[in-house]
Amino acid sequence: MTTVGELVVASAIEPWQRLGLHVNDGRARVGGIVLRFVEPVGASGVVGWGLVGAPDTSVTDIDGLATHHLNVPPEVGSGDDLGLIGFDHQVVLTSSLARTCGAIEHATGAPLKRVREAGAARQGFHRLGELIVEVVESPQVTAPTTSFWGFVWNVTDLFALCERLGPDVVSAPKPAVQPGRFIATVRSGLGLGLPAALMTPDVRP
Repeated sequence: MTTVGELVVASAIEPWQRLGLHVNDGRARVGGIVLRFVEPVGASGVVGWGLVGAPDTSVTDIDGLATHHLNVPPEVGSGDDLGLIGFDHQVVLTSSLARTCGAIEHATGAPLKRVREAGAARQGFHRLGELIVEVVESPQVTAPTTSFWGFVWNVTDLFALCERLGPDVVSAPKPAVQPGRFIATVRSGLGLGLPAALMTPDVRP
């Protein structure tokens, strides 16, 4: 099975530390995935991912998503002040759900699990280990290739965390699309360089 071993994030580290993530030597672990921080040069946010166990390790581009390959996930200690459980999902944006989902399946072997209609947008879902890749097709996206967007982390106690961080850092929790779950958005003013949100865990059996 193909899994995501790391996400490469072009961002200053200090805002992530202010949020509560422990970063050592430019790396931090959330669940089984490492965030590797690099200096922003032009683009900010997630700028690439490292895959483990992909069927074709010669692939360096998945419909525009910069890709490299790892033999094993990086060994980085975990730590945070957020009560993080792990990643829920990573969003990528596309002008063609069929094109991007086809490329992801071809490169990783991870099938398209389902498609959700959301007004003018359409969402397709692949699972790469613990990470759900949410592919979003929107009329506002006209680029010929896919791009990484934001991601969502699961936390143990979202309501207590939001109260502690305060409204200047994170929004109040609200019902998520997923039934029975709640989500809160990290304020863009914190300067993470990408959209990020915190969510209650999936407790379905």
